[in-house]
Amino acid sequence: MALTRPIDAAALDRDGLKAAAAAFHKQGYNCAQSVICALAPALGLDSDTAFRMTEGFGAGMGGMTETCGAITGAVAGLGTASSRGEGDPTSKAATYGLARKLVEAFREKNGTTVCRELKGVGSEGGPVRSCPGCIEDAIDIAVDILSK
Repeated sequence: MALTRPIDAAALDRDGLKAAAAAFHKQGYNCAQSVICALAPALGLDSDTAFRMTEGFGAGMGGMTETCGAITGAVAGLGTASSRGEGDPTSKAATYGLARKLVEAFREKNGTTVCRELKGVGSEGGPVRSCPGCIEDAIDIAVDILSK
């Protein structure tokens, strides 16, 4: 699927995005906010809007430790890039396909997409992946998808 929103390819610098996302996370942004706010300039998205719309996605959707916030932030970015907008809702199937690619790649890399499993909550084995690591993975996968 061709992306419907122009992407600033220069702003898809993987290392720069990871550094920006890490800095956001250190400032107290949740994982979803860290990912989408790092991607916002490349997507032509207002970062305050991105921050606000993903505030409830942190800690696995409102602190419920379900789907990893880094994943949801990246999926929000993919939707921003691929949706045709409210005037033409026919792009959702293609956007779902991009979201599936991201989720499948994340799961393949980490074994799960569930926040509590990634953090090792209730597990004797400990964490699978740290929040900063999940943020990096989500950025990497999103850049791979957006660069195609």
